Amino acid sequence: MRSQSHHPDAPDGDRPAAAAATPVARALLDLLDALAHGGPAEELDRPVATARSAGAAPAELAFLAEATGAARAIHRTLDQHRRREAELEALFDTAGDLAGLRDLDAVLRAIVRRARTLLRADVAYLTLHDPAAEDTYMRVTEGSVSAAFQQLRLGMGEGLGGLVAQTARPYASTDYRTDTRFKHVAAIDTGVAEEGLRGILGVPLRLGPRVIGVLFAADRTVREFTQDAIALLGSLADHAAIAIDSARRLEETRAALVDLGTANQAISRAAETHDRLTDLVLRGGGAGDVARETAAILGGELVVHDADGTELARTAAAAAEPPPAGVAASRTAGRAVRVDGVWVCAVLAGPELLGALALSGRPELPDTDRRLFERASLVTALLLLMRRSVAEAEDRVRGELLDDLLTLAPDAGTRQVSSLALRARRLGVDTSRPHAVLVAQCPPGSRSRLATEATRHARALGGLAGTHSGHAVLVVPLPAPEPPPTGGTPPATPTPTPGPLAAALAGDLGRAVGTPVTVGAAGPAAEPQAFPAAYAEAARCLEALHTLGRTGEGAALADLGFVGVLLGERTDIAGYVDRVLGPVIAYDRTRGTDLLRTLDTYYRQGASLTRAKDHLHVHINTVTQRLDRIAHLLGKDWNTPSRALENQLALQLHRLTRP
Repeated sequence: MRSQSHHPDAPDGDRPAAAAATPVARALLDLLDALAHGGPAEELDRPVATARSAGAAPAELAFLAEATGAARAIHRTLDQHRRREAELEALFDTAGDLAGLRDLDAVLRAIVRRARTLLRADVAYLTLHDPAAEDTYMRVTEGSVSAAFQQLRLGMGEGLGGLVAQTARPYASTDYRTDTRFKHVAAIDTGVAEEGLRGILGVPLRLGPRVIGVLFAADRTVREFTQDAIALLGSLADHAAIAIDSARRLEETRAALVDLGTANQAISRAAETHDRLTDLVLRGGGAGDVARETAAILGGELVVHDADGTELARTAAAAAEPPPAGVAASRTAGRAVRVDGVWVCAVLAGPELLGALALSGRPELPDTDRRLFERASLVTALLLLMRRSVAEAEDRVRGELLDDLLTLAPDAGTRQVSSLALRARRLGVDTSRPHAVLVAQCPPGSRSRLATEATRHARALGGLAGTHSGHAVLVVPLPAPEPPPTGGTPPATPTPTPGPLAAALAGDLGRAVGTPVTVGAAGPAAEPQAFPAAYAEAARCLEALHTLGRTGEGAALADLGFVGVLLGERTDIAGYVDRVLGPVIAYDRTRGTDLLRTLDTYYRQGASLTRAKDHLHVHINTVTQRLDRIAHLLGKDWNTPSRALENQLALQLHRLTRP
């Protein structure tokens, strides 16, 4: 065993146990040390070289090479996690910094500086829209050395930045100089060449329906911008747009109040309110804290809703709900409006509706108070964006885990399976517990909404959700089965089934999305290796539901009768027989009757009472009475064509599988 006083950097002479170990054991200890102290990946090659110098056998060297590969995979995973944590922390810091700035120039400089830091870019810069000239002009740069570049103006559609401003979409170029997708203009190309830029990424700064500018990150070498980098700069741009609008509004407020006799008092109150609200957010406050502080400042009752109409906070039981007409009017006007005696302010991030504030108990709201109310909506927007950033980061990790679970190879090694189980446990998912795999589908126009709702439902159920092979997929724990009724002998271990969960989920998702949602389910899957097969079965069930004309429903293969028997790879034949003929079998068992053989003979004799009584050697009235009893047990529709087909198939399977 290793000494408890061992330090990762201690030489072998300070490790008595390691000194006595074989070269392979010492090399493994060195690998663990390198992972523990987080050194560079190059350190992971040293243990193999040391073991080779110590005369390790080829088989031992091969084993060490495999261990080194596993260590590299762990090292990469740890690096990814550190990078994601650093990016998320940086976004929080950025939101805090921007929320505390009220000077537009300071806001712009902070945005560009943070963009350069977050993306590790050589240069970052920001252009703003000039409505008079109908172009964009360079406003702030960080890391730039070219005077010509710092004075550039980009017409709409010109260059990469002009295209971003025109289309309100992000664009990235690995090497702008040779990229033919953009309209190259001599002045722009000259400035870019003088600055020495190659790889360029630009994202729009949107405020309502307008693009107010473009935020850039660029390198002086060829660079491939990943989707994570584009999303990161886009998130910063969302924060930046709110901060710019906040700074502009504050400047407008100051300018307007200068012309009023109460200018100093109003500005002081606005600044104090802004500081109090942003301080709440920076101290980790939630929507309830912001609502209580705003209600105390304005002297009314406040309700906060998210974009789906879910209540996030309320300051009083009698506070009025935000009327939908008021939310729509405020969103269009971009300011607080009064509807049905309630002041409503939409919470916006650019054109996106994040929620709404409703203030009641204030029949009149002077301009100064209205601006404070609107300021509260901006702070609420910042709070909701921060919360969404955290949720998106978590959903991205959960989606990666879901993909890895559904694509796990049948011959995956123990190490890979254990790693997946460990990742799942860190997210609160126990893969050893029975889970259902559910595949949901709706018309193409609503699939984005379906993916969002599936994620929300999976989080509420303690599971995972994501998009896989074009479908919304959920992996959620199965609820415990209903306890057996008192009396009789209960089954030893009732098996949870995914069918009821799929049916309930189809209804819930359909109502949330506003269109029929079909859900195929499979399970239970109680180990990582079982999830790929369960997903394949759930997908087959989904197709079967569409084929059977049951679009908009949810079920598992076991709920589809003989179709499930034909399509299932893990078919529960005994369970199928019990679902179809269970009451008859139980009746015969408890009363010593012969109903099952009578039903079988009746079908074998072409549903003829006469031939059936001859074969059974009983009176025809006896056959009729037995069939009446069967109808009582199975239901009045027992002999309809579809039920008759199910009954005959179940009789055949019962005959083949019984002892």
